[in-house]
Amino acid sequence: MSALLEPAARPRAQNRRPRVGFLGVGWIGRHRMEAMLQADAIEAAAVADPSAEMSAAARALAPGAELAGGLDDLLGMDLDGLVIATPSALHAEQAVAALERGVAVFCQKPLGRSAAEARAVVEAARKADSLLSVDLSYRFTDGARRIRELVRGGELGHVFAADLVFHNAYGPDKPWFYDAALSGGGCVMDLGVHLVDLALWMLDFPEVERVESTLLATGAPLAPGAVEDYAVASLTLAGGASVRLACSWRLPAGCEAEISAAFYGRSGGAALRNVDGSFYDFAADRFSGCTRERLASPPDAWGGRAAQDWARRLSAGARFDPAAERLVDVARVLDRIYGR
Repeated sequence: MSALLEPAARPRAQNRRPRVGFLGVGWIGRHRMEAMLQADAIEAAAVADPSAEMSAAARALAPGAELAGGLDDLLGMDLDGLVIATPSALHAEQAVAALERGVAVFCQKPLGRSAAEARAVVEAARKADSLLSVDLSYRFTDGARRIRELVRGGELGHVFAADLVFHNAYGPDKPWFYDAALSGGGCVMDLGVHLVDLALWMLDFPEVERVESTLLATGAPLAPGAVEDYAVASLTLAGGASVRLACSWRLPAGCEAEISAAFYGRSGGAALRNVDGSFYDFAADRFSGCTRERLASPPDAWGGRAAQDWARRLSAGARFDPAAERLVDVARVLDRIYGR
């Protein structure tokens, strides 16, 4: 066995929780750490962040966590898993480095800035036989799961159309989001990734036959090197289903956020929608003609469930999950929306 894979070959002591490092502990990194600790599935072994303030806040959640200087330090600490919450340009390289050391990875979206980067990470996970997950958290809302049960159970009939929207009244507050080389793209890469994933996940990842898109920045076609703040895309799926996507930053929509995912079949429809412009509260309904049935209502503490799912599977000894291939499918659609 290659020396690079030796850490994965060492069995954990029976009943020992996996030792997990956290690379990037800003708000979202700390929130995912807190969720995993609440699940009592892992030990927060170490944290690393350029900000001393952020590192201190993370260690307040896990006083026993060591302070690491960066990725190399973390990978020298005999970890079982690594949570990556760093700028998008770093995700693929950092994930591959961890996986090549036999360290399982939970990464913020996007896994890579392109399908090629996402493919490299998935192949590294396969080669190391290590668990890989991405924080595609909207899958874990109660409403999305209820709708998926209806779709998969055939209760909506053949689903022929879907409309998904994610409009954000704000733009990101970090400069790297606006640098295409660092971010890989604008609102599509930041928000549209969730819409593409939800659409394909709901419909069991059919082949995407055609993609058409329009990308704008401040209401005009993109200039070289700019990133989009408004985008619409149309996907035609195998079997003829039509999916329409729209996402934006700083759209004057009269509320903080407009988020929805609606699916229409020959026997009915269903939709997940945010409540009163909230980023966190969602309701789901089933439709039949002019009537509706409530499927799920807030409150619903869904934000940390993807992280908890990864932590629990890691604790149970899970290795490479072939479902990680779907991460590449999503990345390919993003590439096609960007025309590359």
